[in-house]
Amino acid sequence: MSARTRLRWAWWLLAYASLGLGILGIFVPGLPTTVFVLIAAWAAARGSERLEARLLAHPTFGPMILVWREHRAVPRHAKWAATWMMLVCASVLATMGLTAPVLRAWMVAAPIGCMMLVGTWLWLRPEPPRPETNAAHIERTAQ
Repeated sequence: MSARTRLRWAWWLLAYASLGLGILGIFVPGLPTTVFVLIAAWAAARGSERLEARLLAHPTFGPMILVWREHRAVPRHAKWAATWMMLVCASVLATMGLTAPVLRAWMVAAPIGCMMLVGTWLWLRPEPPRPETNAAHIERTAQ
């Protein structure tokens, strides 16, 4: 097997593993869905054209992936959904930290700190342009 074929398999494996984690994230609080789907689309573009096409055609994930690829932007509703989920998870962790003596302080602080970093990064991402703004921009550049 050539190095190029092995690399393609590595991308394929990363794409499907990320998609699996993203699907699992739908059911497991605290496990992000969006991030893993974006990683899956990125890896699929390098290792699985069929998976990439399926992700782009998906009614929920396709538009999100395209907006990320074109603008590196996250819609406001996705930012709020992620923020609320992280707040819920942080609250559960903090409550467990107070009631379960087996948990060390760092076991609670580390995930909450990660959530704070991710939340900050997420809110620093731009929002996608509005369709009418995008249409006006296309019209101006066409002239």
